[in-house]
Amino acid sequence: MRDSGSAVIRRVPTTANNWRWLWLAALVIVLDQLTKHWVLAAFRPGEDLKLTSFASLVLAFNRGAAFSFLAGADGWQRWLFALIAIVACGVMLWLMRRGERALFRAGLALIIGGALGNLYDRVTLGHVVDFLLLHYRDWYYPAFNVADSAITLGAAALILDGLRGRRPRDAPHAPGERER
Repeated sequence: MRDSGSAVIRRVPTTANNWRWLWLAALVIVLDQLTKHWVLAAFRPGEDLKLTSFASLVLAFNRGAAFSFLAGADGWQRWLFALIAIVACGVMLWLMRRGERALFRAGLALIIGGALGNLYDRVTLGHVVDFLLLHYRDWYYPAFNVADSAITLGAAALILDGLRGRRPRDAPHAPGERER
């Protein structure tokens, strides 16, 4: 909006508006932990339950990061990945405060929830619990969990938000257009 003196009035998202997205992160953490507790109670390591011709439930433990990166290390990777998750969540919280678009904030919230869900496993169990297994004939995708899915969806949301293009910060909103 412009006033009579042609000064630009910037719409700055309020802190409360940005932090309200953390409910999504909390939901991811709750769903992630509930599903992991269920799988831990219902399955033995390596046990497999075929759901469809391409999906199974299986109890697997990952001491590494994505695709079992550094899973064979002597245990130091547990604390390295925990530190990375904590620092990354701090950076994403800072970005969330500065975010202006809903898709951007939702993407960050999904990633934060997923990172904290896996961080909880890593700190309390020493490994991450995975249980969703996708496969086709002799091909198997590494097992994953709800937290991993949230991280992937969050990353996709950030990419989509970036591809949508951005209006310059000082550009006024068109008449009738809402802030997103």
